[in-house]
Amino acid sequence: MWLLDKMLSKLIRKGELTIIDHNGREYRYGAPDPAVAPVTVRFTDRGAANFIARDPRLGAGEAYMDGRMVLEGGSDIRDLALLFRYNAPFEQPEGIEPAGPIRKAISHVAGRIDQINWKTRSRRNAEHTYNLTRRLYELFLDTDRQYTCGYHRDLNDSLEKAQLDKKAHLAAKLNIKPGMRVLDIGCGWGGLAMYLHRQYDVDVVGIALAPDQIAFCKERAKAEGVSDRVKFELMDYRDLTGEFDRIISVGLVEHLGTPHYPGFFEHMKRLLKPDGVMVSHCCGRAGGGGTTDAWTRKYIFPGGYIPALSELVIEAEKQKLIVTDVEALRYHYAHTLEEWYNRTNAAQAEIVEMYDERFFRMWQFYLAGAEAAFRYGGLVNWQLQYVKRRDAIPMTRDYMYEEEARLRETEEPPAWHLAAE
Repeated sequence: MWLLDKMLSKLIRKGELTIIDHNGREYRYGAPDPAVAPVTVRFTDRGAANFIARDPRLGAGEAYMDGRMVLEGGSDIRDLALLFRYNAPFEQPEGIEPAGPIRKAISHVAGRIDQINWKTRSRRNAEHTYNLTRRLYELFLDTDRQYTCGYHRDLNDSLEKAQLDKKAHLAAKLNIKPGMRVLDIGCGWGGLAMYLHRQYDVDVVGIALAPDQIAFCKERAKAEGVSDRVKFELMDYRDLTGEFDRIISVGLVEHLGTPHYPGFFEHMKRLLKPDGVMVSHCCGRAGGGGTTDAWTRKYIFPGGYIPALSELVIEAEKQKLIVTDVEALRYHYAHTLEEWYNRTNAAQAEIVEMYDERFFRMWQFYLAGAEAAFRYGGLVNWQLQYVKRRDAIPMTRDYMYEEEARLRETEEPPAWHLAAE
C-alpha cells in the first residue's frame, strides 16, 4: 500500500476518498467538496494496491473487473473516475498518472505499434468492438443506435432527442441537395445514412467492417423499403472507388491510427467530387498528440487512437483539402456517456446473464472513465468540414443555422424497432 498511498496523498486534494486495505485499515485522502461525491474503495487481497500502483489505469480497470477492488458505502466506479479526473483536470499542468521517462517511452512505442491497422487487422479490431450481442447495444444506446456523442442543446432532453439533434447538426454542415450521392464511412447501424436519405432524397452508400452492423443495416433498409437507395457494404474504405458529392464519417477517424492518416486523406480527396463537401465527427484531444492507454487498447478499442486537431489538419493540408469549418464539442459526450452509464446499470441483470459479472464491470469502467475524460480531462469532439474548392459552400455559416433549424422542426425520432438477436 506504500506506493499507492504516496500517489494518492499527492493527487487527491478535492473530494473525499477512503481506501480500506485487505486487513481493514483505512486510509483517507482529500477534503469535502460539493462538486464530487465521497468515495470508499476496499481492496480484497494483499496485492491489489501494488497491482494498481504499477500502472494505475490498467491496474485499476483490471482490479475492478476481477473484484479485487470494490466500491462501498453507496459509491460506484463512476464516482471514483470523476473524483480522480476532478483532481487532475486538463487545465492543470500535472498529469493524472506520474510516470518516469522509461515507462512513458514504452507506452508511446506500444501505442504507436497498436495503431498500425492494415486491412485484416482493421477488420479484426472492428469485430472486437462492434460485433457484440445486438441486445447489448439496444440496452444502452438510443433507439437509433447512435454510438457517438449526442448534441445536447438542452440537458433536459432525452438521449433520443440529443442524437436526433446531432444528426441535424451534421447534416446542416454537409449542405446536401436532392439527388446527390452520399458516402457514409463507418456507418454504424445505419441511422445517419437513413436520416440523410429520408431528409434529402439522396442515394447513400454506407460502409463498415463489422459484419453484424452491416447485416443490421441491410435489414433496416429492407424494412423501410429503401434498399435500392440506401446501400450498405462490408468494406474497407481503402477498397472503395467512384465519386461522391458528399462524404460523412462519424466515429471513424478514431479507428484509423496516425500512420494511416496520409493515405486516408489522399483517398478521401480521390473519392470527393471537385465541388464536394466532406464532414468528419470524431473524438479529439484538446492538447497535442498522445497515446491510447493500455486498458482501452486491450479491452475496448484495439488499434484505436483519439487525435489532436493538429494531427488531422496537417494531413488534410498536404492533400489541399481546405478546412472550412471547425467546431469543438466540449461537454456533449460527457452527458451522453452519463446516460449510457445509467442505462447500462439499469440493465445489469440482463447484461450479466448475456455475458458475466466481469464483462459488466468492464463496461461500467469504460463508460465511467470515458465520461470523466470528457468532463474534466483533455478530450472533446471535433467536427471538421473539408472542401476541394473554396466556392463549394456559401460564404457565411448562415446556411448551417437555417438548415439545422428546419431539420429540428420537421423530424421526429424514428419509431421503428428491429428485433434483437
